[in-house]
Amino acid sequence: MIQSAAAPFTRDRFTWLAYLMLAYYAYYQAALGPIMPFLRAELGLNYAAGGLHFSAFALGMILAGLSGDRFARRFGRRAVFWGGALGMTAGVLWFVLGRQVSQTIAASLLMGFMGTLLLVIIQAALSDHHGDDRAIALTEANVGASLAAGLAPLLVGASLRLGAGWRAAALAGVATLFLLLILYRRQPIPEAPALVVEHDGRARRLPRLFWAYWTVLVLGVAIEWSLIFWGADFLNTVVGLNRTNAVTLMSVFFVAMVGGRFAGSRLTRRLPAANLLLLALALALLGFLLYWLAILPAANVAGLFIAGLGVANLFPMSLSVATGVAAEQANRASARLSMGSGLAIMTAPLILGWTADQIGLQGAFAIVVLLFALAGAVAVTANAIARGEEEETEGTMGAGGTKGELGEPREL
Repeated sequence: MIQSAAAPFTRDRFTWLAYLMLAYYAYYQAALGPIMPFLRAELGLNYAAGGLHFSAFALGMILAGLSGDRFARRFGRRAVFWGGALGMTAGVLWFVLGRQVSQTIAASLLMGFMGTLLLVIIQAALSDHHGDDRAIALTEANVGASLAAGLAPLLVGASLRLGAGWRAAALAGVATLFLLLILYRRQPIPEAPALVVEHDGRARRLPRLFWAYWTVLVLGVAIEWSLIFWGADFLNTVVGLNRTNAVTLMSVFFVAMVGGRFAGSRLTRRLPAANLLLLALALALLGFLLYWLAILPAANVAGLFIAGLGVANLFPMSLSVATGVAAEQANRASARLSMGSGLAIMTAPLILGWTADQIGLQGAFAIVVLLFALAGAVAVTANAIARGEEEETEGTMGAGGTKGELGEPREL
């Protein structure tokens, strides 16, 4: 089902399943962070060895991004959807049971790979299912993902206070998956439309405009994860807060992420996602500059909150626009976007950390300003190209039909 221009946005059983499964993925992606100090203590790991778990997860994302569309074509979306979910669960169980660092790193790789196969199908199927309303669906889905990510440290902390250990928090997510499997096991997963091919039978390449928005998404994810990885250290070493307060106040960023995505999901009903992407970049940059340059701790924290409101919508808006310009190749588009996210998560925090070792964390954060500048320049250029294509399509169509988000005809 692809909704028409006149139809209101509706959330059916598949929509809710996709939202819940994206939250499941986000929970485990976020849980590695609060679990790691306790895993390092158990296995006697240094920081570098602990960091390899995050790198392994990101590597799994990249591998799934390179291959997810092929799996979907060969086995179908339903098989990859549930196979990815169960495979990620297998990785979680391996991680929980692992008693050697080689096992927990391999489990992290499996979690990243299988979980991202699930992510590829969620993004592609939601995009196809909701058509020109994809921005609403994808942004709402990421509201739930942000809530689940914020829940991860709370559950880990609660499990520890109750004496159950961090493994209880990990197994709680596994139990949730099996409940969803029981409730939704018969739910169809929307399959992709027939792949458009060129005259020689080869699959059509993703358009250049897609790769422009892909670049914006990668830069946006790099900004987000640079703040997630190094935000607390900045509050501690540069702003001067003690470590406990610095870590606690990072929750301001995550609260803002939830609020920002909720607001974004409302705004997508009134404004094009391409325009909202520019607004999100501007708001995030304003907040980051205040966070980075302010001399009063309260102002730094206020800047972190404002940055979170903007950063919240960089991923869902760029995802929505990118999949919109490659709507007939949603599997491939979603896979390559997931690959880009993995590349950003793997490389950006490491580059920023290495630079901080050379010139200090405050100086290194100039890299984030550069990321903002590049993302803004590419987004403005891509939007201008998209408007030109829309005007050209409008002239070709004349008075017939209606237009989609970036000039694509809406199905009636």
